[in-house]
Amino acid sequence: MTLTLATTTPGEPEIFASIQGEGPSMGKPCAFVRLSRCNLACVWCDTAYTWRFTGDNRPHRDGIAYDRAENQLTLPEEEVVARIAALGMKRLVITGGEPLLQAPALARMLEHLPGMIVEIETNGTMKPAEALDPFVAQYNVSPKLSHSGNPAELALIPERLEGWVAQPKATFKFVVATMEDVAEVLALAEAHAIPRERIMVMGEGTDQQTLERREAWLADVCIREQLTLSKRLHIQLFGDSRGT
Repeated sequence: MTLTLATTTPGEPEIFASIQGEGPSMGKPCAFVRLSRCNLACVWCDTAYTWRFTGDNRPHRDGIAYDRAENQLTLPEEEVVARIAALGMKRLVITGGEPLLQAPALARMLEHLPGMIVEIETNGTMKPAEALDPFVAQYNVSPKLSHSGNPAELALIPERLEGWVAQPKATFKFVVATMEDVAEVLALAEAHAIPRERIMVMGEGTDQQTLERREAWLADVCIREQLTLSKRLHIQLFGDSRGT
């Protein structure tokens, strides 16, 4: 079996060691694998090179159409395992794109990485596969709000949200840019009984100035609403670049 990955440069898979920049494991050293393909299309997506290939007209604010051959690579699971193991990390973050689109191959891959603490970053529109779940320590679930540009019937599926609430390994991380986005988060929390202690909010942005401006008012929101603030530490440390 094979996995379909994003690339850092043409022909080089995006498998790397870095610091987890966001979510509940922020600051921890990790191996990262970035997979290609996504079932959603966020207008502000900072990894559009994983899905917006030439011929894909789904809207994005940058309007860039990426060449598939340069930005997508297929590798045997065994080679992905070897590259991850060579990094020497104890924690593995599988991100995308939408990783759960490749759940069967991921489950087979993780069988060969015993002892790894595995995080999966997902948009929350898919169920975790039964074969995959035993290998996963943490799901970082990031449902996409209306400002993402995705229709709610695709991005905010009630039974999926409620399924993730019932999954004890799941933490919810919402990307927000305005107070209207925060109001949407609170409404979703109320409608689907998402405990506030499991909700993180994170400013949308790919430059430090924008993030700091949004984090300043988000801090007050988190205090008032008893939510958790997530930074984007990798942007602060490395900028908006691949393989970081």
